[in-house]
Amino acid sequence: MRVLHTADWHLGQRFIQGHERTEEHRHFLEWLVQTVREQQVEVLVVAGDIFDTGSPSNQALELYYSFLLSMRQTSCRDIVVVGGNHDSPATLNAPARLLRHLRVHVVGCVPECFEDQVLVLDDAQGKPGLVVCAVPFLRDRDIRLSVPGESAEAREARIKQGIADHYARCAEVEQVWQLKGLGLPVLATGHLYAAGAAPSDSERTIHVGNLGQITADHFPAVFDYVALGHLHRPQRVGGREHIRYSGSPIPLSFSEIDHPKEVLLLDFREGKLAELQSLPVPGARRLVRFHGTLDEVTQGLTTYDNTGYLLPAWADVQVHSELTQLEVAEALLKVIQELDRRHVEVLARRHFRLVKLRALGEAEETDDTPLTRSLHDYTAREVFEQRLEAEPEDHRAELLRTFDELLERM
Repeated sequence: MRVLHTADWHLGQRFIQGHERTEEHRHFLEWLVQTVREQQVEVLVVAGDIFDTGSPSNQALELYYSFLLSMRQTSCRDIVVVGGNHDSPATLNAPARLLRHLRVHVVGCVPECFEDQVLVLDDAQGKPGLVVCAVPFLRDRDIRLSVPGESAEAREARIKQGIADHYARCAEVEQVWQLKGLGLPVLATGHLYAAGAAPSDSERTIHVGNLGQITADHFPAVFDYVALGHLHRPQRVGGREHIRYSGSPIPLSFSEIDHPKEVLLLDFREGKLAELQSLPVPGARRLVRFHGTLDEVTQGLTTYDNTGYLLPAWADVQVHSELTQLEVAEALLKVIQELDRRHVEVLARRHFRLVKLRALGEAEETDDTPLTRSLHDYTAREVFEQRLEAEPEDHRAELLRTFDELLERM
């Protein structure tokens, strides 16, 4: 059985200043259909965050359904889609009964009947060939009951234990261990933050500021492979080859420009994971950064070569200068107006003004050059952390956890 693992598509994402990613996603999905066809993939697994918001645009929905239709022309027999923290369970589940006739299995949230998360997929001969424990993003209501007055530490332990118990319960489903005993491989999905994994700044915090992170040891040994989503950098969990994040197929923020983009191809033979290989995803657009002095940034922008990419690059510009913000803006504007927008377009601009500090009594300036940041350069969480400096120290941790929980609920 040949399986392909991908996740975190974020269809419908709007980038800085509302720029859409539709053409990049279309390019990826067309490549994915071609890859499935060439690699003779039999099962496709999408581990959450299919859409970027709970109310995806018509364009995002059209991309999704057109892709599912295109997959009918490949060797892929089954598609497994689970919900992520960005997805609306109602949006994903609405067409689930119809899609089931196309052998598209959608689990937007934990179903009322727990065993409905367990899927048995047939092989090419029409016999059971793979067991999938299709676990979606686990919301608080799925894994714990609210306990009035519980401490932050007790809440953290409750969330972590709730996630671990959910996977243990999946492993104990009679159909899972019986078919595993008959020699079928078992694959589990998940959309979560595992301990020790490296996130980027484009992932929304989940489970109250990522307090519910679990370790590789929390996944039962019955799972031959665990297909994870949520983190956008491809990586192993706890050094285990069979517990993997596939990462996002396109860079979703400037912090991801150095991340490899890939999907994972799995081969199961004789009831075990026999081979795993990563397939690089070709990008249609490049995200680039130009940070430095005004001269360095100007040089980088004017000499940038976009050869090999279908779409113009999007640039993040950060200038360190002793000039005023107005002077830097005027100088940059002249450069930007002369750029060929078929090659590069500047989306984000920041100016860190260098302030020369001098101690009292010193005639010459020192080498200390701290940078001043504007409000645009801070996340909401960083702003709140600065606000907390005015609060008693023993209250700060609890207030920050509450703020993280509020962000998650929003």
